Amino acid sequence: MQLEFPENNEGKLRIVQELVPGKQVTLAHIIAGPDEIIYQKLGLNPKVDYRQSAIGILSMSPSEISVIAGDLAIKTSNVELGFIDRFSGTLIFTGRVSDVQAAIHAILDYLQEKLGFTICELTQT
Repeated sequence: MQLEFPENNEGKLRIVQELVPGKQVTLAHIIAGPDEIIYQKLGLNPKVDYRQSAIGILSMSPSEISVIAGDLAIKTSNVELGFIDRFSGTLIFTGRVSDVQAAIHAILDYLQEKLGFTICELTQT
């Protein structure tokens, strides 16, 4: 991030953010047994059995890799895609805890071993 101070005395600060693309997963998290309100706020499938479900969340760059990760998730286990953003690199999917865990492990293994990505620690709440 670069801070730029204007030459005039308006008191405004200009912030320029730059993304340096790398091959990395910066967030890999599982929310096991999430509260119903989280599903609602994320716009996920409201017909889910919340007590036995989980939400998988990944953030990665380059952002287009989220499409490949989503494909791996649904081919690996019985999960439902909730959100893929090929511009920010965000992927959210839902399913039973074991299915979400299997999908995230498959994605992380593939990205690290086949594509040489740097992988963050998988966390779970």
